[in-house]
Amino acid sequence: MGTVFSFDVRGGEPEAVRAALREAVAELHRANEVFSTYREDSQVSRLARGELTVGECGPEVAEVLALGAEAEGASDGWFSLRYRGALDPTGIVKGWAAERAARRMRAAGVSGVSVNGGGDVQLLGAPEPQRPWRVGVSDPLRPGGLAAVISSAGAAELAVATSGTAERGAHIVDPGTGRPAVTDLVAVTVVAPRLTWADCWATAAFAMGSRQGLAWLESLPDVEALLITAGDEVRCTDGLAARLG
Repeated sequence: MGTVFSFDVRGGEPEAVRAALREAVAELHRANEVFSTYREDSQVSRLARGELTVGECGPEVAEVLALGAEAEGASDGWFSLRYRGALDPTGIVKGWAAERAARRMRAAGVSGVSVNGGGDVQLLGAPEPQRPWRVGVSDPLRPGGLAAVISSAGAAELAVATSGTAERGAHIVDPGTGRPAVTDLVAVTVVAPRLTWADCWATAAFAMGSRQGLAWLESLPDVEALLITAGDEVRCTDGLAARLG
C-alpha cells in the first residue's frame, strides 16, 4: 500500500499476541497483493481488466467493493471506487486493512491496540487502566507542529483519519470531473469508531470543500471532524471539543 504500518499492543498472553501479530501482518501483505493497483497481477488489476469476475476473486474483494459502494451512496458519490474510469478501491482499502488488523489483535485477548497505517489510526481498548489513547493530528501548514490531539477517553473503539495535500500533494480526485479536487481545504481529519469509514469520510469531505464537507460531516452519526483551509482557518464539528485532549 506504499506506506508504513505500526502496532502498539498492550496486555494479552505473549504467545497468543505474537501469533495474532504474525497473522495480522500476513493479512496486510495479502491485502497489498490482492488490492494493489500498481501490480499487474493483483486481483483488483485483473478484475479491472475484465480477466476475473468478483466471484473468482478472494472473498475480501467482494467485501471491500460492497463497503465502497455503501460509502459512495452515503456520500452521494463524493467517495468513489473508480479513478479515471477504472476500478480503484484504494480510498477504502488502507483503512479497512488497518481496522481488520486491530480487530484481529483485540480478538487475541489484548487489553488495548493501536494500529497506525500511514498516519490513519484504529484504536481499540486502552493502553492502561484509566488512561486513554491519544493521537496527534499534524498541522498541515506548520511542519512538525500539531493541529490537535484526539483522546479516546470513554470510547471502546475510535479511529482517526486525515486526508489532505500536505504529504502526497493533490492526489484526491473530484469524482465529478476526474481531476484533482480543487477546494479551499488542505486537510480534513475525521474521528469515528471505525477506520474503514473515517478514511472514506475524510476523503469525501475534502473533495467537497470546507462548507459542504463540514455540513455533511455534521449530519453523520458518531462522527466528528477538524477541517483546515489553505487560509489557516480551522472549522470543527460541534462535538469535536469532547474528543480533544
